[in-house]
Amino acid sequence: MEALSNILAPYSHALAKVAGTITTLQFLSVVILLNDIRKRGRSDGYPPEPFLGGVVLSILTLKMGTLMGDAATIKVNLLGITLSAVFLSIFYWYASSEFRGKILSKIGIAAAFTVACLAYATIENPKKIEFRFGMLVTGILVFLVGSPLLHLNKIIEKKSTEGMPFPIIFTGTLVAASWALYGISIHNFMMAYQNLFLFTLSAIQLSLFAIYPNSPSVSESSVKHSPSTLEHKTSQGKTSSPSKTSVGSKKKN
Repeated sequence: MEALSNILAPYSHALAKVAGTITTLQFLSVVILLNDIRKRGRSDGYPPEPFLGGVVLSILTLKMGTLMGDAATIKVNLLGITLSAVFLSIFYWYASSEFRGKILSKIGIAAAFTVACLAYATIENPKKIEFRFGMLVTGILVFLVGSPLLHLNKIIEKKSTEGMPFPIIFTGTLVAASWALYGISIHNFMMAYQNLFLFTLSAIQLSLFAIYPNSPSVSESSVKHSPSTLEHKTSQGKTSSPSKTSVGSKKKN
């Protein structure tokens, strides 16, 4: 790692620009998901965590950037806070009244957690805060990035990646790789290892799209929604009743 760090060190400024650009594209990739929600007319069925997590992570990573004194991290996350807040508002706008209640409860929990983390940063030992706060941010990132894998059994059962935000996962993989290289170039191995782990999680999720389609399997959708199946069931129900009547009439005669 040290040898690679020495090789990349002269390019740290360029790597910072690349990482910042890709991160901005990740923020904007949410627009694709929001467009799908707009076409559907509702955000129900989509998890709010990617939108809510974007706000929380941008705030905490901004704090991390100030602790490290890293200008690239600070600039990117100031933009991230603004965009994530706008996207979360749009996501909330398209939610049903019942789903809005769930979103608001999660916003309340996320807000309380964010305030607690920032309060902790003010009382921690200045010599240890960068490492410990970095571990805290890493834990949150691992949870958010890896959370879709908690539903892996459902994905395998449905044979579908429906509901998984491909644009966010794809750009997230690139973001983790770029920040890992930047962390190595500036000898910040906490940032490097953090993003290498996130890159692994994102790559695993990305591989699911190569295995399963982003829509329900044909057999499942045909059973649930096929008009011919419904008509067949209806015709069976209709023919059974007259047959009983005819049998009864024969007995009476």
